[in-house]
Amino acid sequence: MPSKHRLPRGTNPERTRGIRNTLLASFFLGWSPILGKIAYAYGVTPFTLAAVRTLVAVALLWLGYGLFWRSWLRITWRELVGCIGVGVVNGLGSLLYYSGLSRLDASLASFLNTLYLLWVVLFLTAAGQPVHWLTLLRLALAMGGVYLLSGATEGEPDWLGAMLMVASAATYGWHLVLGQWVLADIPARTATPYILTAMAATVGLARALQGSPVESLSTAGWSAIVALGVTTAASRVLMFSGLQRLGGIEAALLSLWELVISLVLAFALLGERMTLLQWAGGLVLALSILLGGGERKTRGSQLDEIIARYAG
Repeated sequence: MPSKHRLPRGTNPERTRGIRNTLLASFFLGWSPILGKIAYAYGVTPFTLAAVRTLVAVALLWLGYGLFWRSWLRITWRELVGCIGVGVVNGLGSLLYYSGLSRLDASLASFLNTLYLLWVVLFLTAAGQPVHWLTLLRLALAMGGVYLLSGATEGEPDWLGAMLMVASAATYGWHLVLGQWVLADIPARTATPYILTAMAATVGLARALQGSPVESLSTAGWSAIVALGVTTAASRVLMFSGLQRLGGIEAALLSLWELVISLVLAFALLGERMTLLQWAGGLVLALSILLGGGERKTRGSQLDEIIARYAG
């Protein structure tokens, strides 16, 4: 007689926990463009937002590591240099993201940000991977989707904002590829605080080089920045926890839930709306991302490993 405590056939507690953590991480990440737009409404500038939000996240992470995960902080100098490199790239991407977000609706920015998966494939191709016919198809679909999303807005399209967001996605994709090359022997949990610290130093330096004093902000403005820092820290902790239990491919696909969260919040809290042509562009862009399933099968585990190394 089977034990009443036996798990149902096919049940994997670790996988279930990984799915839960990845979805929770996507939920927190989905708040990023919303809280960013709220901060802008109260007079926060993009570089101030990127800098202070990252500093808050770093402070929370180091506090958590100091209290609970101190053993994971051991790292060699060579590994530290690799983490710094990834963090600098991630920091530059953050500056591009929040600069683009300041010029675009949160819903449009969220769609364009999903291009990072396609950029990963393109960077792999540039590094010597064979060009698959799906790569060219996905590239064509993505370009068409971006054109419809950016050009079908009500009023004058903001092409600069769109290009900043596309550049941000490219930088994020490069950060994933770079992470594979320089962090192959570093556990994601160890790399996370160092990468985020380097990222904070990068955006903090960029803000300091602007030369202007930090703008006078209301309590609501600071609240939005701090909330963004909290969601950033929470998403990082949950994401690497999920990636340790899932493959990178499954985690990346589950992370598309971030787009759904951002769209729902943008419509409900910010009152944003998209035209029919923009919805068509969004569907075309989503199709270019989902077609990556067939392409990933031809590339073996390398793309899976690159995405799984994401921790910053």
